Amino acid sequence: MRKQILVALLTVAAPAVASAQRTDADWLSDCRRSGWTHERDGYCEVRVVGFRLGGRTLKVDAGQNGGIAIHAWDRDSVEVHERIQAHGDTREQAAELARQVRVVVDGASLRTDGPSSDRNSSWGVSFDIWVPRSVNLDLSALNGPIGISGTKGSVEAHTTNGPLTLSDLAGDVHARTSNGPLNVSLEGKRWDGEGLDAQTTNGPVTLDIPEGYAARLVTGTTNGPMRSDFPITLQGHISTRRIDTEINGGGPTVRAVTTNGPLVLRRM
Repeated sequence: MRKQILVALLTVAAPAVASAQRTDADWLSDCRRSGWTHERDGYCEVRVVGFRLGGRTLKVDAGQNGGIAIHAWDRDSVEVHERIQAHGDTREQAAELARQVRVVVDGASLRTDGPSSDRNSSWGVSFDIWVPRSVNLDLSALNGPIGISGTKGSVEAHTTNGPLTLSDLAGDVHARTSNGPLNVSLEGKRWDGEGLDAQTTNGPVTLDIPEGYAARLVTGTTNGPMRSDFPITLQGHISTRRIDTEINGGGPTVRAVTTNGPLVLRRM
């Protein structure tokens, strides 16, 4: 017989995950105000391109120093805002470096191409992308964030050194970061699709769950505290480090875990 217990964890006043989208003008303003040093100067630029997706899957590689933000809309086209930042010994050198940066659009894939970077000159492209709601996504970054909002297709998302932010998703979602926080915001009453499998190795997890949400919930931390701001009735395998349970009658699996970091469950 499975145990049924009421787990009432400590109340946490954790800050809300910033989800507001920055406009290109806001990004340019912030970029031009920050990031420069006495030894190096910088240049910021935004390019916008639109296209029809050649297939159901969009593949985006942000390269070494870029990030990806995905927003769903009810159109059948893709709109890409390429936010380019370059550093050099002078502003002119940084601007010339940025001019050599290209975003290669090849059917259903985006990737960056540009000159080699060194300690005196470097560049990166962050993508702010609007996509059809049902698109499938294959996203990768190295030293940058990945955020996805509103899509309903399958997702494979991987970054090494950057945060993952997942909001109002459906479908079959797999997301990983090695060194960065994981923020998940669920919507509605249950997951629509196969489920969510998300994890970070070295970073905190924040999981926002609507009241009455039905799911098989798998969450926990190996080396970190677990906190919640609301009591949940749990049924299944429960320990001080790991929860594997059905909430509100169960449903598709929602998995969000960390190895080295705190876990926060919040009621929406």
